[in-house]
Amino acid sequence: MIATELAGHVATALQSSVLAAPAETPGINTSGIVSFFAKNIAPILLAALGVIFIGRASRGEVSKVLTSSAIAIVGLAFIAGAATLFFVGDYLIKLIFN
Repeated sequence: MIATELAGHVATALQSSVLAAPAETPGINTSGIVSFFAKNIAPILLAALGVIFIGRASRGEVSKVLTSSAIAIVGLAFIAGAATLFFVGDYLIKLIFN
């Protein structure tokens, strides 16, 4: 009788410790961070670039403004291309593995 009760207590203790799910640690919300930067920080940076370009153009440095604007446009095109390739790659992976 004592042995069966002891075995029952041991089995209960083992089940509660082994089968208990580990506590999930909260992760970093990376999509929230990216959306925050896209909504708040990027427009401020673009506005600052615009002010710099307008200031240069008013001093007569039009060639430098055109060069800087072209570089900024090419940079934005590369960023848009990278985002497009990310979605195309995601589509291809889903197409192949599903």
